[in-house]
Amino acid sequence: MLDLLAIMLERVGMIVAVAFILTRFQFFKKLVQHDKLEKKQALTAILFFGLFGIVGTYFGVALSTNTLHFNSVAAALTTDEAIANSRVIGVVVAGLLGGYRLGLGAGLIAGIHRMTLGGFTAFSCGISTIVAGLLAGAFYRKGKTLKPLTVFGIGALAETMQMSVILMISKPFEQAMTLVEVIGIPMILANGVGTALFLLIVHNVISEQEKVTALQAQKTLRIANQTLGHLRKGMNAETAQAVCDILYKELKPSAVAMTNRTDILAHVGIASDHHQVNSPIRTHETKAVIHYGELVVVNDGTIHCDFPGCRLGAAVIAPLIRRGETVGTLKLYYPSEKVITDVSIELISGLSLLLNTQLEIAETDHAYQLAKEAEIKALQAQINPHFLFNSMNIIVSLIRTNPNQARKLLTSLSYFLRQNVTGTTASKISLEQELSHVKAYMEIIEARFVDRLTIVYDVDDHLLAEQIPPFTLQPIVENAIHHGIKDMEKDSVITLRVHNCESEIEITVEDNGEGIVPERLALLGTMQVASEIGTGVGLFNINRRLRMTFGDQAALAIRSERNKGTAISFRIPKLEVGV
Repeated sequence: MLDLLAIMLERVGMIVAVAFILTRFQFFKKLVQHDKLEKKQALTAILFFGLFGIVGTYFGVALSTNTLHFNSVAAALTTDEAIANSRVIGVVVAGLLGGYRLGLGAGLIAGIHRMTLGGFTAFSCGISTIVAGLLAGAFYRKGKTLKPLTVFGIGALAETMQMSVILMISKPFEQAMTLVEVIGIPMILANGVGTALFLLIVHNVISEQEKVTALQAQKTLRIANQTLGHLRKGMNAETAQAVCDILYKELKPSAVAMTNRTDILAHVGIASDHHQVNSPIRTHETKAVIHYGELVVVNDGTIHCDFPGCRLGAAVIAPLIRRGETVGTLKLYYPSEKVITDVSIELISGLSLLLNTQLEIAETDHAYQLAKEAEIKALQAQINPHFLFNSMNIIVSLIRTNPNQARKLLTSLSYFLRQNVTGTTASKISLEQELSHVKAYMEIIEARFVDRLTIVYDVDDHLLAEQIPPFTLQPIVENAIHHGIKDMEKDSVITLRVHNCESEIEITVEDNGEGIVPERLALLGTMQVASEIGTGVGLFNINRRLRMTFGDQAALAIRSERNKGTAISFRIPKLEVGV
């Protein structure tokens, strides 16, 4: 018995290896994180764990109940043979991670295969494998992680159930009893340990990966927060130097550099004696990145600097792109290629995208200053830095406590910023795009108004393809937040309605806030009305743009009652009457 237990525990080494391999698959990460699998991913998981159960069968040992000798598992067993195996581990893990559907699917694959091998326990072992999948699925709880001791108990229980089925079904009973006496306890203990160890390793590895990702995200946001004020002034030697100083301090590479298309704008770290500001770009790889617009990793000794004895080793060079055109590069140098990990490459790639966004913001600010239609373009181009800083602080605070929520808010912020930049080039966008922009903004705002704000969308889906000037709805919603509900401690509601009105579309933004005093109500939208926290330019510009685009009939209509709320509505024509 002890010899068999040692053999079975030795097979657990295979379980450890498979567990590490599985952490690299996306479908398995979703299983562990209790996210819903797509149909194809679920079938992949069933097939994988079913095959894993089959491998567990072949990694077992065949026992002859007549001689009590152990042999390797063959393609077919004799009538006196049975298998001491770890088949149940894959099936139980499938049920615990994916519920009874995955457990049953994996159990069917591994169980039917076991029946084909023969032996006097073929049917009982096959049936018990299928039942083990259902049994494990009964312990599945979405969103909850089982403790290792509990998992051990479930694995041991599944194996105990298999021993009971063998005694009840397999004939002759004397052989079944002899088999259970020899392999029962070793298999119960080994498979219980194997199941617990499998899930423990998987959870620990994925948890460590998530911690690394969270730390990198936190570092990226911290860098973005520090560099935002500099690159909004544009990309020049002064702002590039400030950004390189920040990156050199935060990332600690051998050197950091930024270039435009022809010259070095800043270089911090080693080799600064010849990689000097305002001197021409010295490396062939940098010129290639500018030409092709793709990130490259430069291996040791291939920097190809034209200065003799340059000490720069390996490097990651990322393009800086503004409106689809490469305008420069961000370069981080390291002592050797071994120091450059996949995480480092992803971080630098993400940083370059953030810098790209900031460069586009800078260009948008410049366009605002030069635009002849200053009021309209200002509304489209301007991004409130306080909103950015508050949003970043919210996301940073959630990274450790709720990383999933932090990822969602970061995605919403990225979409909101992208729309603020790209929207300046369009005169009209679809109503669906405009609503997506509003929803991205509101997801960030809701994180600030925790349990205080309810957003209601009452939208006719048939109208989503209709056209509207960009940045029309978000400033109205923002106005409702800052002037309507900002002082409410609870039960604040903002409702956005989009309704069909024959040949027109009626859009309304309504809040249940403090309302507007009558003397101000008559002026809003017709002129800039100053207040303690605003200038009134937002509603004025929206009203002006709607009237210029669709005529006076599209002007804003504002209804308000003190301490009951405000509703701002307007009507715009459809693309085609009757659609």
